[in-house]
Amino acid sequence: MSPSPPLRSAAGPRPHPEAPSAGEGHDQAVARIELPQPRPPLTGATWREVAHLLSNPLPDTVAFLFTLVTLSIGAGLSVTLVGLPLIAVCLLCLRRFGALERGRVRRLLGVRIDEPSPVRAEAPGALPWLWAHLKDPVGWRHALYALIRFPWVWFTFASMLVSLLVLWPLLPWIARGLGNVDRALARTLLAPSDELERRVAELESDRGAVVDTAAADLRRIERDLHDGAQARLVSLAMELGLAKEKLLEDPHAAAHMVDEAHGEVKIALQELRDLARGIHPAILTDRGLGPALTTLTTRCTTPTTLTTDLTDRPAPAIEGIAYFTASELLQNITKHSHAHHAEIDLWRTEDRLMLQVWDNGVGGATAGPGSGGTGLAGLAERLDSVDGLLLIDSPAGGPTTITAELPWHT
Repeated sequence: MSPSPPLRSAAGPRPHPEAPSAGEGHDQAVARIELPQPRPPLTGATWREVAHLLSNPLPDTVAFLFTLVTLSIGAGLSVTLVGLPLIAVCLLCLRRFGALERGRVRRLLGVRIDEPSPVRAEAPGALPWLWAHLKDPVGWRHALYALIRFPWVWFTFASMLVSLLVLWPLLPWIARGLGNVDRALARTLLAPSDELERRVAELESDRGAVVDTAAADLRRIERDLHDGAQARLVSLAMELGLAKEKLLEDPHAAAHMVDEAHGEVKIALQELRDLARGIHPAILTDRGLGPALTTLTTRCTTPTTLTTDLTDRPAPAIEGIAYFTASELLQNITKHSHAHHAEIDLWRTEDRLMLQVWDNGVGGATAGPGSGGTGLAGLAERLDSVDGLLLIDSPAGGPTTITAELPWHT
């Protein structure tokens, strides 16, 4: 019998039996320690910083002149119908400039800044569009970035020229200091407005995955209806039609056909129940996640034990995602793992619902390309859409432990 995994074990790693004791191995450990080599001052990162500082004047001067002239003209003409749209177009163009600057900062200074979410009007039409762009905080911070950097970039450009010609020994430290100022400006003025806006951008990227998953589920339901219950009901209607024709001339044959049709009705009803259970099982709604998973494990061909530690129920949407996650993982175990035993552990940690599925199969499960159709990538996307995580530990040869972490409330 395969040993069960130490789920949620708080114990640390067991020391290797051949490891020397602290007193005996101290001298050997000291002898093996090698001091790190000093990093040369002129590294690739230093030259990228120098390249960034020397390339600043051209784009930043163009952005400064564009911002100054456009906002000045727009403010002067704001009493007319031309000024405010001109300011809105200026802010929209500055968003494009900010995207270019974020790319340049990422490549040369090694700072990755999230993209802000696009501007959204509250209603269709020209006036809502104009008002949304005029009050866009991202556009105004990009305008501030373009205005205050004009004197700074020429100062850094001159400093780099002097350092390259006269202060060569101090070049790495000067480039690092000036580059850090540029990093701070970019993080402050080119990043999304706040954590909420960054979360909106993440949810936008997840929305496409959710839509694809929903479309795939709809196609699966349509296929199951067409190939299963619908086809069986069509055959049933034909058999009942033939039985009706034979009712007077051959009552015994008609009775036999009606009896067969009755059996077909039972099978069709069972298929519809299975399909409805696959959409959202009634036991999940009525009794919760624990009893629903108990029913799920009894239908799994791989012997599976379930351990639950829940005193109350999470949000209904979270229950549904957790249930179908467990269902998908058990199907993967049945189809791909060749396991002899599996375990499901369900518990709550603060405001998170934890679901862990373990099996003693062949391992090698992955959510990346070449995952063998296990659907783990789709599960990861579905969990990510509700701010959840899917952690996979599946070395070749097994065992496999997959942990799903979900928020308690949506």
